[in-house]
Amino acid sequence: MTWQERYGSALMNTFGTPALTLMRGEGARVWDADGRAYLDLVGGIAVNSLGHAHPAIVRAVSEQVATLGHVSNLFTSEPQIQLAERLDGLLGHGSKVFFSNSGAEANEAAFKLTRLTGRTHVVAAEGSFHGRTMGALALTSKQAYRTPFEPLPGHVTWVPYGDVEALAAAVTDETAAVVLEPVQGEAGVLVPPTDYLTEARRITKERGALLWLDEVQTGIGRTGEWFAHQSVPGLVPDVVTLAKGLGGGVPIGATLATGAAAELFAPGSHGTTFGGNPMACAAALAVLDTIEADGLLEQVTRVGKRLREELSDLPEVTAVRGPGLMVGVDLASLDAPAVVAAGRAEGFLLNATGPGTLRFVPPLILTEDDVSELVGAWPAIVGRAAESGGAA
Repeated sequence: MTWQERYGSALMNTFGTPALTLMRGEGARVWDADGRAYLDLVGGIAVNSLGHAHPAIVRAVSEQVATLGHVSNLFTSEPQIQLAERLDGLLGHGSKVFFSNSGAEANEAAFKLTRLTGRTHVVAAEGSFHGRTMGALALTSKQAYRTPFEPLPGHVTWVPYGDVEALAAAVTDETAAVVLEPVQGEAGVLVPPTDYLTEARRITKERGALLWLDEVQTGIGRTGEWFAHQSVPGLVPDVVTLAKGLGGGVPIGATLATGAAAELFAPGSHGTTFGGNPMACAAALAVLDTIEADGLLEQVTRVGKRLREELSDLPEVTAVRGPGLMVGVDLASLDAPAVVAAGRAEGFLLNATGPGTLRFVPPLILTEDDVSELVGAWPAIVGRAAESGGAA
């Protein structure tokens, strides 16, 4: 049996049969079961911030598991406290953190936190994606995801993303929180107007609601800032959720809260067995150390700019958007999944977020030479996609 056949017989069919079985990775490249190499422009969907098999993560996890692997939430550990302090130093404003294992869990914790305000109404944005667990799913916009599992928790109102007037009309004195992504990733890397988050902060303050920013995809250097919202001067959210790139491939989530929101949870309010695990926290510390030591925020800004500029001049591309190494590309006539398949055949891992949109969320270590490699192969990729009948 092939790896794909074995997958189909052993795993639940939640994702369909994967196109590849990957065996190893190094830097921004991975190799499949046949030994073929690919330039990874998906990065585990914005997770592998330092690429694959980065020595800093390998060393941190190896040393930690050889010292102290797991302690439960009955005890704490040095890496857990150090990581909490580091995240507060990066976010500021006297934040406190609850650690979990994924973005969905981070958002579940934040959702529960909002209930402790005494209010139950939440305003979310159309096009949003906050996770697949029941609470996070209740805040996720796509009806097709939600319908099979309704009724879902909460009283949720969705408003058009980036529309300040609609947001102001939806937030009332009964609203517990407004939850927004600084850039919508699953919707195709949508960037809101420059004043949107500032206005969201003003509106929530006026109504006594929390401003909750879901930075699961945008956080930890993805946009060229530690947190995407830090590109907005003076913006202080009440809650920020993180995951994905924080652990560089090791599962970890984090729910940070500032001000009065940081004091809402009390003993017994919430819990986790594996959250704040010493190994995951050690990996996250290695990620933060490496981003800082290697100047990766500057590299993300520089390489991301080059990637957007180069993509804008390529055939079939009609629009390019996004900050740093979070880039959305709209296609003129080709079906995006066909381009993904063609890219794979040419040695590139790509991602489609819709029928005509690609998303690039590669490792933060991506280089300008890697961008040139993609640009050089682009004519062959779109040619192959067209030959396959992949017209939208």
